[in-house]
Amino acid sequence: MEGERLPSHIEALLSPSVYRHPVDRVELIQTHISYVFLAGDYVYKVKKPVDMGFLDYTTLEKRHFYCQEEVRLNRRLCSEVYLDVVTVSVQDGRVSLDGEGEVVDYAVKMKRLPEDRMMERLLLEGAVTGDMLQRLTGKLAAFHREAETGGYIDAFGSIETIAANWRENFEQAEPYIGRTLSRRQWQSVRDYVERFLRDEAWLFEQRVREGRIRDCHGDLRTNAVCFEDGICVFDCIEFNERFRYSDVASDVAFLAMDVDFRGYPALSDEMVGLYLAQSLDTTLALVLHFYKCYRAFVRGKVDGFQIDQTEIPAEQREAAATASRSYFDLAEAYASHVASPALVTMVGVTGSGKSYLANALASRLGAVVVSSDITRKRMAGIDPAQPQVEPLDQGIYSPQMTARTYDEMLRQAAPFLAKRKPVILDASYLRRQNRLDARVLAQRTGVRFLAVECLADESLVRERLQLRRSAVWSPSDGRWEVYQAQLERAEPLSELAGEELLTVDSASPLAKQLDRVEAFLRS
Repeated sequence: MEGERLPSHIEALLSPSVYRHPVDRVELIQTHISYVFLAGDYVYKVKKPVDMGFLDYTTLEKRHFYCQEEVRLNRRLCSEVYLDVVTVSVQDGRVSLDGEGEVVDYAVKMKRLPEDRMMERLLLEGAVTGDMLQRLTGKLAAFHREAETGGYIDAFGSIETIAANWRENFEQAEPYIGRTLSRRQWQSVRDYVERFLRDEAWLFEQRVREGRIRDCHGDLRTNAVCFEDGICVFDCIEFNERFRYSDVASDVAFLAMDVDFRGYPALSDEMVGLYLAQSLDTTLALVLHFYKCYRAFVRGKVDGFQIDQTEIPAEQREAAATASRSYFDLAEAYASHVASPALVTMVGVTGSGKSYLANALASRLGAVVVSSDITRKRMAGIDPAQPQVEPLDQGIYSPQMTARTYDEMLRQAAPFLAKRKPVILDASYLRRQNRLDARVLAQRTGVRFLAVECLADESLVRERLQLRRSAVWSPSDGRWEVYQAQLERAEPLSELAGEELLTVDSASPLAKQLDRVEAFLRS
């Protein structure tokens, strides 16, 4: 019924006197699966005794186990915040934390993070910077690189498991048709998923072979990221391995979808682009929109669950219903995304901003990026992250090695173009013959060809090259003397017709650059 009372021990935790540390006021936040108490400098999370199919907290033993798992797993990305699992006990009618008496529940105890440093809040304030995204994506790329994989975990990237996850989604969302989503939305997303799983089975198999199925976060949203004393990424999935063992693309897509949902699509593309640059994940963007659709649909479903939980305040349930409808709208939009086949060749001197644009563009278009910096070093048996400063035109930067690098890039691009996938070639492309070779590949595979020339003034290039020298990770060895030599050697783009060439000012906002390229490709 409306206004259903809270369980007695949960209601007792609203009293400041229950806590052993200074508390002026206790605030309760409810989700569909948890009671979260904000109490002074700490947060206590108690799991609701619910069975939702994909999770089961119905017994005290299960809630204890999953509290312990929550602490263990979240310490991977936020070690200083997750403190302990504490008991909720009752003795002589009095409720206490870690006290005497009968244990009636368990709570995860955490340090309270500053709300004004949450990514969710910072987005609203327009305070999320490129440097912050660089640090966040670096942390995530390193986490995914080290996360457990192989064997048992790989199975969770199979078509069968992904299809089962979607079937569960559709079954659990169906009762909300006519309430938070329409029959048309439900069916259109379902048709898209069935088509994608059928036509792109090879891609999911390749993702498994590449080792992209990992023990991930599983619930990576902007309200689970805090920029304070480093970066804390918290609140990962502990209750179901099937949701946490996934393609890293699903983790990245969740955060990107959440940024999209909050109205910052260009920032989302920038963030994904930075992740691509640091993870060297060539094929992630090909499944990005699919996993964005999945994550938006899940959020629509989960927020919808709240409208039937009468212990949740009516105002919160109404807000959850509104959010649920918006998430389902977004899922439908992702399902309608069509990646038009094209070969995009970046053109520009070192420091011109072409790689930054290329990776963000891959996110926007759902494209593969083939990088000359990475290709060159891999051909030489060098870790792409390892600096390799050579005299001009010597070592791995000799004319012979450069020619081999451009040939290898085309070889890597060809299979994706044959499968009608967009490809971005990220290299200087200052020589006419290299550009002509790329155009021939586009003609041979029957896709649109476009050269995107990135321009930047000398002062901006110098600033970028100086920042690159201090970067923690960059595959590029570009420096000032390379820039000067490239300026002298650059050959005019006179061989390109008007519909084949777009010039962008890389000092302009990234959103404007992305919009221009996308619009040009559609024209």
